[in-house]
Amino acid sequence: MNSLFEFPVVSLEVSTPDSEQVMGYVARVSNPENQNNPSYQGLLSYCVKNKHWSVFEHASMTLEITTTLDIATQILRHRSFCFQQLSRRYAGENEAPVRMAIPQLREPHPKNRQASLDTLDPVIQKHFAEKIDTFYAEAEELYVAMLAHGIAKECARCVLPQGTVTTLYMTGNCRSWIHYIALRSGNGTQVEHQKVALAAKEIFGIVFPTVKKVMDELEWKI
Repeated sequence: MNSLFEFPVVSLEVSTPDSEQVMGYVARVSNPENQNNPSYQGLLSYCVKNKHWSVFEHASMTLEITTTLDIATQILRHRSFCFQQLSRRYAGENEAPVRMAIPQLREPHPKNRQASLDTLDPVIQKHFAEKIDTFYAEAEELYVAMLAHGIAKECARCVLPQGTVTTLYMTGNCRSWIHYIALRSGNGTQVEHQKVALAAKEIFGIVFPTVKKVMDELEWKI
C-alpha cells in the first residue's frame, strides 16, 4: 500500500554563513565608520518593525523539500525564489523509484473555498483511500511497463498522478522567506502546503533567529 500522510519532508541544504551578521553589515552601508559593529540584533529588529525589507535581501537559504506534485505546483508559484525540481524526463524508475502518497481525504468547507474540514466520514475515507491505492498501483505498473517497452521517459511520466512524490530545492533570500512563511503558514493555504511552510519556519529560526523572534512578536503580519 502507498504511504499515507508521510510527506512533506523539509531540510536545510545550505545558507549564507553568518547570515544575520551579513545583513547587519550591509544595513550600515550609510554609516561606514560603524559598519563593522558586531551587534546587529537591535538593528535587524528595527528594520523588521519599520518594514525596511531591502536589508533582508542579502542573505539566503536553500531548502530541500520532498512533497507531492500537487503541492510542488503551488510552491512553484512563488516566483521570487529559485527552484530546481526532480525531472522525470531524465530520471526514470531506476534512477528515482516512484513513490506515491495517499492524501488525507477531507470535506469542503461550507463557506471558505480555500479551506477543507477533517470531518469526512471514516467509512468514506477508508473506501476511497483503498480505491486510490489501487489506482496508484495500476498507474505505477503502467509507467514501468511503458519504460520497459522503450517509451521515452518524458512520455511515460504523463500517466503518473498528482500524488506522486517529488523533490525540489527552493532558494530564496530572507525577505522572500518572510513573505512565503507569513502567507503559506496561515489560513487559506491547503493543509499539506501549510506543513511545508511551518517546517520552513522552524528552519528559518535556525538560520535567522533574530528575525524569526521579531516576526513571532508581530504574529507574522507583514
